[in-house]
Amino acid sequence: MLRALYAGLTTLASPLLRLMLARRVRRGKEIAARLPERRGIDATPRPPGRLLWLHAASVGETVSVLPVLAALPPDMQVLMTTGTVTSAALLDRRLPELGLQTRVRHRFVPLDVPRWAGRFLDHWRPDAAAFVESEIWPNLLEGCAARGIPLMLVNARLSPRSFTRWRRLPGLARRIFGRFDRVQAQSDGDAARLRQLGARGVESPGNLKFATPPLPVRPAELDRLAALLAGRPVWLAASTNPGEEAQIIGVHRHLAADHPGLLTLIVPRHPERGAEVAALAGGLPVARRALGEDPPAAPGLWIGDTLGEMGLYYRLAPIVFVGRSLVKLGGQNPLEPARLGCAVAAGPHMFNFAEPVRVLEQHGALARVADASALALWVDAMLRDPARRAAMGAAATAAASHGQDLPARVAAMLAALIPTAPACAGPPA
Repeated sequence: MLRALYAGLTTLASPLLRLMLARRVRRGKEIAARLPERRGIDATPRPPGRLLWLHAASVGETVSVLPVLAALPPDMQVLMTTGTVTSAALLDRRLPELGLQTRVRHRFVPLDVPRWAGRFLDHWRPDAAAFVESEIWPNLLEGCAARGIPLMLVNARLSPRSFTRWRRLPGLARRIFGRFDRVQAQSDGDAARLRQLGARGVESPGNLKFATPPLPVRPAELDRLAALLAGRPVWLAASTNPGEEAQIIGVHRHLAADHPGLLTLIVPRHPERGAEVAALAGGLPVARRALGEDPPAAPGLWIGDTLGEMGLYYRLAPIVFVGRSLVKLGGQNPLEPARLGCAVAAGPHMFNFAEPVRVLEQHGALARVADASALALWVDAMLRDPARRAAMGAAATAAASHGQDLPARVAAMLAALIPTAPACAGPPA
């Protein structure tokens, strides 16, 4: 009943969804030439042989499965879908670096309208499908089930808050989560919640985010900027959202008098907000990376409004605050700076990364700050005590670097979903 209602409502909403996509093009959130993909329309032929469809929402989820892609059998083709322009740009850059560009192709996922989902599935005819973390799209899942496509939920995450909401709809939850043939959960807690909602074949071998290699960097550019910043106190607020940048700038103003030459690096979660963030500077010296500007020579702000350079920013700043956590958005991945030896702090709202937070806190590798005032005190302490900062960074590296065999194990689970002789090996009749 509820599933049919959802299918009907999404069908009725399709004209409005077309308008939404057009607005997103104007805002730089979609690529105009690729809008047909969002409706399941694609002239690209299906590759021959075994085809795995792997879907990840955006950048963080995509980064976490890159090692899995590299560990898949070399004869397996992969259709990788995402929902954001930033993740598409990431894959354009990273797939050639990993030597995967000939067997992994990116497309934008269709919106969850029954006709669009069916058109996508009938064109690509995947032999198996996998969704990453908490990407649950009922019409796409039903379409896979109707076509006999095996399903897996990879690095599955279900927060207590989401679990409570799903429990209010037990029949729908059993139908949706029961569609998955295998579930690889991030933690034992996630596994238990998923089983209670009707998921089958649930295992919890670990969190792929712990097995991700350090973010890449261009060595020459790192050397140039490191020389430019040598001797200056630097700290970074990463993946910030509206409502946080003004607080970060307030922290900078509070600390600047006690730390001559202080540079605060702000990297907004959405790079297109660079000009908006810079406008908050209020007379402080400010420079934007997207405009080709180096950090200001005077104490001030440097806005890291570029794609694919978090590896550079984390290596330049030994003190990192993880954004989306002073506002109620669930935080961002703290393992990325931890893996690079940064001292890391986060706000009170990290519910989307509960397991990494728990592990880092157990190792003394993550500080929690309640608000901007507490953040200022922590940054001040890290700037004043290099030995304490280095010890925290070393603990972070150790805590963030385990489970290196997990990508190969997950790749084996995915490969096992597909028969040796795939049902969709050739072109349609």
